[in-house]
Amino acid sequence: METRINVFEKGQKAVSTLFGISGYLKKSSIEKQLLELVDFRVSQINSCAYCLDMHAKEARAIGETEQRLYGLSAWREAPYYTQRERAALAWAEALTACTVPDEIYNEVKKEFSDDEMIDLTLAVTSINTWNRINLAFPNTPGTYKVGQF
Repeated sequence: METRINVFEKGQKAVSTLFGISGYLKKSSIEKQLLELVDFRVSQINSCAYCLDMHAKEARAIGETEQRLYGLSAWREAPYYTQRERAALAWAEALTACTVPDEIYNEVKKEFSDDEMIDLTLAVTSINTWNRINLAFPNTPGTYKVGQF
């Protein structure tokens, strides 16, 4: 593959806005482990190898199990996700597909406050943006170090 633009060198102003969102989300009331699961699941859907590597490493560093990461693409059938996690994953999948049926909205509403729903939505849209940036201007999967960003 031909070398593409290094977005971290040439697009510092643009990506700094995304880092600002990430900083905001780190302070949100949504559990960090849950945010990592959402980031990992959306990255699976979008086939972003760099983000999968990053979020697997970050999730493992904060105590996520390999079993739960391996089973994430089949979370509906796996017994080891909480109802809150299931709601967040359904929300993430729906938003990534750009369609949010009322039944998913209502399930999420049972598990998350209004502010948390807004933050969860921001998290999903943010990882979708990162996935697309990394697909357009790839970084080498496997090179990410925990806490790098």
